[in-house]
Amino acid sequence: MYKAFHLSPMIPSYDVRATRLFFKDLFEFSDVRDEDSYVIMQKDNCMIHILNAGDIGEMEFYLAVTGIDELWNNIKDKLTGIKTREPFDREYGMREFHIIIPHTKTLMFVGQEINA
Repeated sequence: MYKAFHLSPMIPSYDVRATRLFFKDLFEFSDVRDEDSYVIMQKDNCMIHILNAGDIGEMEFYLAVTGIDELWNNIKDKLTGIKTREPFDREYGMREFHIIIPHTKTLMFVGQEINA
């Protein structure tokens, strides 16, 4: 099983409920606070906040993990219709994949040190 260890953004969403399910179903985040317009979720030592979007620009954040290839293999079949970039090695020593989070303008980088 993968382990997440760095993350705590405020994510503006056009559909808070759908964005919540994205994190629950694909990345195994659990609810800390669950309201119609504001959700806080946690996985290991990471926390995210999802709130109703207003006029927003694109947001980005980085989810540092261990077990990146196992995580990708567990979720890749659930990503139909979601814009992604499959795992690849970066020149700065990280293996990453990228996902545009549904119903948002948010790019999620998921990465692990190559030698980790």
